[in-house]
Amino acid sequence: MATRINRAIELLSQDQAIYYDGPHSGHVLTYEQGRIDAGTWADYMNVGMEHGAFDMTGLAAYMQGMVDAGPTRSGHRSPAVIVEAPVNGINADHVRFNAWQFRQILGRGVHGILLCQAENAAAVQAFVESCRYPHHAAGVDPSLPSPVDRLGGAVRPEGGGGRLGIGTRGRGSENTAAPIWGLSTTEYFARCEPWPLNPDGELLLGVKLESPEGIARCEEILAVPGLGFAELGPGDLGLSLGYVTVHRHPYPPEMAAARARVMAACRANNIPFLEGCTPENVVARIDEGVRVVAGHDPETARIGRAHQNRRMAV
Repeated sequence: MATRINRAIELLSQDQAIYYDGPHSGHVLTYEQGRIDAGTWADYMNVGMEHGAFDMTGLAAYMQGMVDAGPTRSGHRSPAVIVEAPVNGINADHVRFNAWQFRQILGRGVHGILLCQAENAAAVQAFVESCRYPHHAAGVDPSLPSPVDRLGGAVRPEGGGGRLGIGTRGRGSENTAAPIWGLSTTEYFARCEPWPLNPDGELLLGVKLESPEGIARCEEILAVPGLGFAELGPGDLGLSLGYVTVHRHPYPPEMAAARARVMAACRANNIPFLEGCTPENVVARIDEGVRVVAGHDPETARIGRAHQNRRMAV
């Protein structure tokens, strides 16, 4: 039976690959679709709002449909749901000005968020801080002013030196999110934390590196505390390099080098790497280190799960 709320985190903590389904745009977010997707073969559903509609009413109905049709065969209240946010991580100000998106998305009770086009560490740090409540201290720069100091007028500065600043998510949405997770609001405040920064956290935060700027800074980006997975975005990266057609394996030389660099940074920071796989290559990709599999194909998942002697029910 399930030991965690977030099925994807439960598997990743066992070094098991996870598999997702769901389009990057055009996802139908209704109560009825949530009931259907509660029985998915996948470990999590991807909801693409970077290019799809920013539909909070639909997302709330979708999450409720999942819960009402649950639990899953693995004993989880629902499959995990991770949303691709519309904002791009081009710099810290851009992320902070658009942090309302994270608050709205998390308030519907989802289990994770993907920040697209992450281009520097400050932007990713702002992303993680925007998804955290201010009472959590793991990873926060201990030299920052205390709440009492700030009451006296001390400035709330950003974190630094590889440390996070204070979380900026506020009270209010716990009354809608906690029931989706099956928790009291007090429990939700404790457990809606990024894993593995908080080992007991149930929130999975990821970044997509899909521009030359993001690749150039991938080592510092992936050293930011609070990330639970990362991916190379071959479509947009290829477009930046002049390739109108999306290239998959084998990549052109410069994209192959970018992939190797991002994978190495993931390994150095113990961050699961996301990549598209097929039934023909999923075993090789898992052996190489891929742990989050995009494929939208249950056969890919079947082969990969068998290769790793998966125990958890689908």
